Amino acid sequence: MFKTQAETQEFLTGFLPSLQETPSEREVILCPPFTDLSVLSKSLHGSLVQLGAQNVHWEESGAYTGEISGPMLVELGVRYVIVGHSERRQYFGETDQTVNLRLKAAQKHGLTPILCVGETKQQRDAGETESLIIGQLEQDLVNVDQDNLVIAYEPIWAIGTGDTCETIEANRVIGLIRNQLKNPNVPIQYGGSVKPNNIDEIMAQPEIDGVLVGGASLEPASFARIVNYQ
Repeated sequence: MFKTQAETQEFLTGFLPSLQETPSEREVILCPPFTDLSVLSKSLHGSLVQLGAQNVHWEESGAYTGEISGPMLVELGVRYVIVGHSERRQYFGETDQTVNLRLKAAQKHGLTPILCVGETKQQRDAGETESLIIGQLEQDLVNVDQDNLVIAYEPIWAIGTGDTCETIEANRVIGLIRNQLKNPNVPIQYGGSVKPNNIDEIMAQPEIDGVLVGGASLEPASFARIVNYQ
């Protein structure tokens, strides 16, 4: 929950010029709050950057105050949507069942969902990382098209804590996730305290296809360094 429309425009002014050196095969997706989607949709037209949203409801319309539907996002030029982010699960009662409904709704409307999975500190300390993530995937991906999907592994204990998951461990867990999928070509990202000073090491790992960036994406130069990793 960052950036007004004016702040978003200011961010783009600082960020977009840095994409001139970005390889064309790299995909860059900005997922702002709903209030910024319209201004971004206009400003990003013709650029390397795709537009994503932070959530989507499973119904097309109805008495769901505070929610947003697939058709509403599509109308604004949104192509991607984050589903099941750890903060949604932790603070807003998101379950694997509602995540599954949201994933299917996103795909129904032509959006590519970015499914987030990951464990808490307590679950990791109890040795439950593998069983928890396998369980999340089994429930979340029921009747979901794996040809139109991105997955993000976000160890919840590493988000905003500065406590980054070791890159070798992140690579191992992402390999585990890939082994659970019917489609091994699903792009799998790592998310959790991704910063300019660790991006090169993260992206050198063979299983990691990309990153889901939180705090480090709020400042143009910081995010540009991540996008233009070496």
